[in-house]
Amino acid sequence: MGIELKSRRSPSSDGRWPVEDSLAELAQLARTAKVEVVGQTYQRLESIKPATLIGKGKVEELVECHDELGYDVLIFDDELSPRQQRNLEEALGEDVKVLDRTALILDIFARHAHTHEGTLQVELAQYEYRLPRLTRQWTHLARQAGGGAARGGATGVGLRGPGETQLETDQRQISRRIAHLKRELEQVRTHRRGYRRRRRKAAIPVVAIVGYTNAGKSTLLNAISDANVLVEDKLFATLDPTTRRVTLPEGRKVLFTDTVGFIQKLPTTLVAAFRATLEEVTEADLLLHVVDITHPNALEQSRAVEETLTQIEATGKPVVGALNKIDKLENPSLIQEMVAEFPNSLAISARERLGLMELLGRVETVLNQELMYVTVCIPYHESGLVSLFHRQGIVDREEYGKEGTVLAGRLPARYLETFRRYLV
Repeated sequence: MGIELKSRRSPSSDGRWPVEDSLAELAQLARTAKVEVVGQTYQRLESIKPATLIGKGKVEELVECHDELGYDVLIFDDELSPRQQRNLEEALGEDVKVLDRTALILDIFARHAHTHEGTLQVELAQYEYRLPRLTRQWTHLARQAGGGAARGGATGVGLRGPGETQLETDQRQISRRIAHLKRELEQVRTHRRGYRRRRRKAAIPVVAIVGYTNAGKSTLLNAISDANVLVEDKLFATLDPTTRRVTLPEGRKVLFTDTVGFIQKLPTTLVAAFRATLEEVTEADLLLHVVDITHPNALEQSRAVEETLTQIEATGKPVVGALNKIDKLENPSLIQEMVAEFPNSLAISARERLGLMELLGRVETVLNQELMYVTVCIPYHESGLVSLFHRQGIVDREEYGKEGTVLAGRLPARYLETFRRYLV
């Protein structure tokens, strides 16, 4: 079930998807979650209806469709508030479960999380999503009461108490579990920071492979590194980050990291919960943006990735585009048109290993352009800058003089302003 506001009748012009295309993606998500799709519908609205998201007439239509199709799950393409979800379930009856896009994606993530870290992150996102929706699970207590209790009369006072007590107990338990998961994930983040610090000391650049889910990121990592990352033609097949060392054409060693794919309307709970994993993107030296150019919404998918990068504060980094799956293009003449749409991009086929050496060469060129050779003398009271140079640059020489620490080496251009006053 989708909605489209009439004020946004031309969604693709600003990165928003046409409602029909968004519903097609929702159906693919449902099938990934092993849900059989028996139908779909949408409504164009002047404004969102606070009680049920959609209009009263559309709710009645969904009730009629239930009698005809016999569906037992109704999935909305937009996130429902707890109140909207509760009202819709009451209108549709006890035998219909109402979900939204966020709940569906969380279910898929739960299916595909295999490592301890991935499982922790998914569990945290699930609990944070469910906590405000917990109250609807206790509405059965009111239905069990008869007579005046069911109507909220005086005899219902004693009945409502236990329900509220149990609800508060569950809320406290979930809150404690959320706090515990956050502590565990903070330990994961600390471990990852230590790992990245060791990588920096080894002066090995990191390239984060980003892109829309199912764009071919894992296939690309396998092709350039002979890795054995799981590759499946389904959404969110990869949740856990995988890092592999790759030698670039001129011999430079680089670490490539494949991480979770992005998607439009990515739930904020997932972005927050996967903070430890997504830091691999924010700390990378270069982003390799993989785009499935055979997808009819390739441009919209690319914008969704850019929006997520902005959300996780990973912008301002050099980006190389990999326009993937050219082997599936029915009209190869479209390749140059697509390349023109994406700055600093190359057309490739990860599956057929086409254009990969050219892609790695472009990555190497950009990485080399980003490094500037500098010599600085940093006062001893600015020891934090010495650590920054070690973390973000490549130190060729380090000496200790009367006025401070002298460092000579290569530093990403974006840090030049930070060290400008100490240049020698």
